[in-house]
Amino acid sequence: MRRRSRRRVRARVAFAATLVACGAASIHAAPPGAGPATAAQEPAAPTFADDVAPLVFRHCAPCHRPGEAGPFPLLTYEDARRRARQIAEVTASRFMPPWKPEPGFGGPFIGSRRLSDGDVAIFRRWAESGAPAGDPSRMAPPPDRPEGWRLGAPDVVVTMPEPYTVPADGPDTFRNFVLPIPIDRPAFVAGVEFRPGNARVAHHANLRLDRTRSSRRLDEQDPAPGYEGPLSPRAHYPDGHFLGWTPGQLPPLAEPGMAWRLEPGSDFVIQLHMQSTGRPESIRASVGLYFTDDPPLRTPMMMRLGRQSIDIPPGERRYVIRDRFTLPVGAELIGVQPHAHFRATRIDGFATFPDGRTEPLIRISDWDFNWQDVYRYRTRPFLPAGTTVAMEYVYDNSADNPRNPDHPPRRVRFGQFSNDEMGDLWLQLLPRSEADRRTLVQAFMPKVINEDIVGYESMLAADPDDAVLHRDVATLYMTAGRTAAAVRRYRRSLELDPMSATAHYNLATLLAAGGALDEALRHFRRAVALRPGHAAAHNNLGAVLKALGRLAEAAPHFERAVALDEGNAAAHGNRLPCPDVDGDGAEDRPGSAAAPCRGVEGDLPRATLGVPGRDGWGRPLRYRGNDALTRPEGMPRPPNTRAVTSGSASWRRAWLTAILANCRAPALATAVAPKLT
Repeated sequence: MRRRSRRRVRARVAFAATLVACGAASIHAAPPGAGPATAAQEPAAPTFADDVAPLVFRHCAPCHRPGEAGPFPLLTYEDARRRARQIAEVTASRFMPPWKPEPGFGGPFIGSRRLSDGDVAIFRRWAESGAPAGDPSRMAPPPDRPEGWRLGAPDVVVTMPEPYTVPADGPDTFRNFVLPIPIDRPAFVAGVEFRPGNARVAHHANLRLDRTRSSRRLDEQDPAPGYEGPLSPRAHYPDGHFLGWTPGQLPPLAEPGMAWRLEPGSDFVIQLHMQSTGRPESIRASVGLYFTDDPPLRTPMMMRLGRQSIDIPPGERRYVIRDRFTLPVGAELIGVQPHAHFRATRIDGFATFPDGRTEPLIRISDWDFNWQDVYRYRTRPFLPAGTTVAMEYVYDNSADNPRNPDHPPRRVRFGQFSNDEMGDLWLQLLPRSEADRRTLVQAFMPKVINEDIVGYESMLAADPDDAVLHRDVATLYMTAGRTAAAVRRYRRSLELDPMSATAHYNLATLLAAGGALDEALRHFRRAVALRPGHAAAHNNLGAVLKALGRLAEAAPHFERAVALDEGNAAAHGNRLPCPDVDGDGAEDRPGSAAAPCRGVEGDLPRATLGVPGRDGWGRPLRYRGNDALTRPEGMPRPPNTRAVTSGSASWRRAWLTAILANCRAPALATAVAPKLT
């Protein structure tokens, strides 16, 4: 897809001194009694046509036009004249256009909306001069921003399954909406365009991907469209890319080789911040996807700095958190995204290089939760190996903070709701090679997992009876290899919510790995009873039954696991094959996987096992078991299998021992763990 070009209008400033030197007349009549104009007088007042219109069209019109977030249009002289003084005030205070990074501290950033001091002075002088129109024939036309998709027609459009109604009044609404993506094969995504559907109420959006259906289940549990609360830990940014939207923002299409891979069965999860307008408003957002044939050649990594041990006493005016990480490999810094809630006042990100230099990456001195953005560097700084990236955030939990939502202030801890507090600095890094990316991920992941554990334990301290929090932190403990803590949290989660198939499955997997097969068996049985389509649970249940010597009971579960998931290699490997009696390379077992074999002896079923069927001398490998293979019921122990043909008997015995080793130990599928990037 080609991106549509947009008109870019350069600001033109009239210099009165030049006009005087050239003998041009002033565009203002002199007041009565005034003498002739001189070069020492104020320059001629700006006009809308020559000076103000280019600034308004470039910085204001993207949002202040029909269908967008601005509460009124700014496309004509009359639109601007009526609000000339207001425009001068909000630009002088830097409230508008919204752009929070301080100049000189990182950047420059792509798409900066910050006005120069000269631009601010133009708005002030224009308002003080009575907002003169100037010569309309000299004014450039308003920007051409046609309705519809700004990047062109998308390859796929996904839309909220049903509209959501924002209340007429009350606090801002934060809600998550799950949008299934209708593709049947992997695709490479070069760009994403978000359309809010109702720009009057949509403030900003964060987009994640969920390949596990866990967000769908949260949506199903909420009777209204979408669901309230934190995102599922299974919802994440795709392959190291930011996905988000703020009014006026349009992320560019990816450069060649920088697309990301989208798998079938994935869902978009939109975390949408909405504002009331005084009347009920319906919103139905859409996402357009732009595909490319170019596969990704380089994949970025998302790195999150921050502290989840936040605990701010009421009245605390300066609460500070800090975090840092030293890069084991060099990488380009593509962009940053700061995130905090209402009580943050200042955020800093900086890098200390191996030679001792410290340079700012970003600073926001007047943090505003309502204006968050992704900031991409116009020129990507390179951070060599040994560079330490760091962040420092300051919070004000006193009554003097005008953005503090609590009056009087209260104790505030880390949490994912907006009335809690957070402090993250996301960095999008691009290592020079895939090997460097793997090194960076392996070095960083233990840090972020352990910080997430701190955060979940903090949330549990505030809400100890939340079964989902217990389950999610148990999964993090499991990922970190802290088995005892994971088992403890899974047990508590099931005490609070015994209907969670995921908790039964993960607890059973941990118990089986630790040798507690009888208890694991009970939890696997409960998992498949609660979710009959859980392929991995069927496989692991079969594996435990097989380890207990109950092969006849195990076989149907392996068969079910394969039927539910053809790619389940563990289930394929757990089922003992029959001999190839008729010489076609496939096992000879009539009917289901639980059915007895046709015979106890034959060739090795090479096609079924996916292995060569002949030895190094070209002779067919023979395969024989005891008569338990042909008995319809009761296989109390794994069959006594051995090779029977002449030749290198010891080599063939070793071959078959390797193939059949999983008869003596269960092959457990990996327990579900959150994907962290």
